[in-house]
Amino acid sequence: MAVTDLIADMLTIIRNGSRGKKDKVDVKSSRMNREILDIFKREGYIKNFKHMDDRRQGTIRVYLKYEGKAPVITEIKRISKPGLRVYANKENIPKVLNGLGSAVISSSKGVMTNKEARKQKTGGEVICYIW
Repeated sequence: MAVTDLIADMLTIIRNGSRGKKDKVDVKSSRMNREILDIFKREGYIKNFKHMDDRRQGTIRVYLKYEGKAPVITEIKRISKPGLRVYANKENIPKVLNGLGSAVISSSKGVMTNKEARKQKTGGEVICYIW
């Protein structure tokens, strides 16, 4: 089966693993997935992630984070899809849950959170929301 959207697949695997109280999940590796996971780690949504070489594309093992028995990740939403890209200019960068969540934005200056994009005064493609 051909995979058309690696990011949506990764977000779904993380969402389902978190709801199923898994310690770790494996997702397909790509540069964009690694950058998004780096943001999730910096923002405190996951414990860690590790690239595992399987002599093909590779996989990334994501270690999920919990506070007590409750998952840290309440929800992940894919915003920009292959069939409908969503862009935000520097004046219209989205706020997620009035600042309690994060938006991942891909700009010409790299992949960053909505807070970093506001600081750098740059817009870009809105990849996903997480809270």
